[in-house]
Amino acid sequence: MDHDRTDPQAGAASAGPAAGGYGPRAFVTVSRGGTVGRSCFTVDGRRFRFGGTNNYYLHYKGRHMTDRVLTDARSMGLRVVRCWGFLDGSAADGVVLQPAPFTYDEDGFAHLDHAVFRAGQLGLRLVIVLTNNWSDFGGIPQYATWFSAEHDDFFRRRDIRNCYQAWVGHVIGRRNRYTGLRYDADPTIMAWELANEPRCPSDASGDTLVAWVEEMSRYVKGLAPRQLVAVGDEGFYGRADEPSHPYSDHEGVAWRRLIALPAVDYGTFHLHPQRWGDMTPDWGIQWIRDHIRDARRAKKPAVLEEFGWRADEATRNTIYRAWTDAVERFDGDGDNFWILTGRNDDGSHYADYDGLRVVNPSTTAALLADHAGRMSAGHERP
Repeated sequence: MDHDRTDPQAGAASAGPAAGGYGPRAFVTVSRGGTVGRSCFTVDGRRFRFGGTNNYYLHYKGRHMTDRVLTDARSMGLRVVRCWGFLDGSAADGVVLQPAPFTYDEDGFAHLDHAVFRAGQLGLRLVIVLTNNWSDFGGIPQYATWFSAEHDDFFRRRDIRNCYQAWVGHVIGRRNRYTGLRYDADPTIMAWELANEPRCPSDASGDTLVAWVEEMSRYVKGLAPRQLVAVGDEGFYGRADEPSHPYSDHEGVAWRRLIALPAVDYGTFHLHPQRWGDMTPDWGIQWIRDHIRDARRAKKPAVLEEFGWRADEATRNTIYRAWTDAVERFDGDGDNFWILTGRNDDGSHYADYDGLRVVNPSTTAALLADHAGRMSAGHERP
């Protein structure tokens, strides 16, 4: 889902990461045998299991808003924050990263640089998404506009794929002005995701999306061999004649085939039943069970990297407790709720644009913090 350029630490870029004790020292890896007898995330040989969150504005809001989100995440015991690493075409709050094809705005990267720097200081890990299926912040619709194309041409046309690859290479290979590290050398960045919720409905077979993911996952892995690569998809199964939309082939996504690709390190899946059709909250428990089971068969970890339910706080807490309990019970590797927000520069809460906002403190934040503590208990701490 989606909605003062002051130097955060004077001299940080020239001093380098060692001067301030910056960030984690070890990369998150995937152990195929695993410390639990199966594939899992590890850090320095110990299992890395997490509760985390999403936030989509760290790459363009001011440092105080970014700091508030990240410090709240840290205080809740969250270990991983999934964030956007793209801003194409039109500016947001005066910030743009890729204003035109093959054109990059270095000034705009100050915000993402700061987010990576601050996350590392706090011992958090980041999952950075490289484009969006949706038009928020540009994404695939912006590429389609640039190249006078249709949405699904993004996955097929060589000229568009070249533009995306150039963007990816620029982001992954750039040097952070505040840490002194190239992005591909920073263990704070746990993983790169190819896209947020990619879909290719014009090819129900799933072949087009699988071919694109195979090419791009190998490309990213070649650029950043020490960091993980994931798709960022919703986990749709791609079954013909399946009446349930998330299990059907309507969106051209074939999850089991995607996670089987060699350069895809772990499986991602989302859980938004109210967006997908007439499913009950209990349906989500089976969805979680199926993905963790199938990822285990593929010898890959699995992360429920987005979940949300619009309701009053008490009802939502009941549902989130059931879903997070399911991740724990089925031995999932991690999850990220949608969405932790902080405060604006004037002290007011960030607007609840989609009805899924979580603020800290709140009863929902306390529930999710307790879950995160159980997920990480006994394992490596940042």
